[in-house]
Amino acid sequence: MDFYYMPASAPCRAVLLTAKCVGIELNKILLDLRAGEHLTPEFLKINPQHTIPTLVDKDFALWESRAIMIYLVEQYAKTDSLYSQCPETRALINQRLYFDMNLALTFGKYFYKPVMSKTPFDPEQRKQLETQLELFNTLLAGNNFVIGETLTLADLALLATISTIDVAQCLKDFNVNVRKYAHIQKWYENMRAVTPGFKENQEGCLEMKKFFEGQ
Repeated sequence: MDFYYMPASAPCRAVLLTAKCVGIELNKILLDLRAGEHLTPEFLKINPQHTIPTLVDKDFALWESRAIMIYLVEQYAKTDSLYSQCPETRALINQRLYFDMNLALTFGKYFYKPVMSKTPFDPEQRKQLETQLELFNTLLAGNNFVIGETLTLADLALLATISTIDVAQCLKDFNVNVRKYAHIQKWYENMRAVTPGFKENQEGCLEMKKFFEGQ
């Protein structure tokens, strides 16, 4: 399977974490968005939206990270532990995946524009991000994982997002610390211990850190 990606991208890393948990190897193809490699005629034939991550499995192309994660589990996983067949549990996983999408968008609104344009961070957008983190902290209360006591796709998606927010603390005036939330910190440390692919995820975060420190 060909996998078009950038290591610094949290959605790309969420897919890599899923592949590692499922036990499949992806043929990783690095795309440099700054160089316009996602806009070539060849890639546009694969993905007219020209986004990453993009997966190509034989003659089947798929993009959007959470859709890819679900596809990999349903197509290749030997068990349903990552994406339960129980309707209620699966519904909770889906809900947390949507929550992760909202968290990532909130972070993006707060983070990317001021970093790229060298303008101040918006205090109101910081409050919105902190509200989302407070909610996630509440959702984690009493659990080692996002959903009960089992690693699921919700953990993998949120790990990629939270680790990205965590590494962004390197920037002056970012002023958002995910580790101050007790339940998030406990969950984060548990993810470090139990998640296949955690090291590769952190390496991608460091690439992001290096890029933005150079801006």
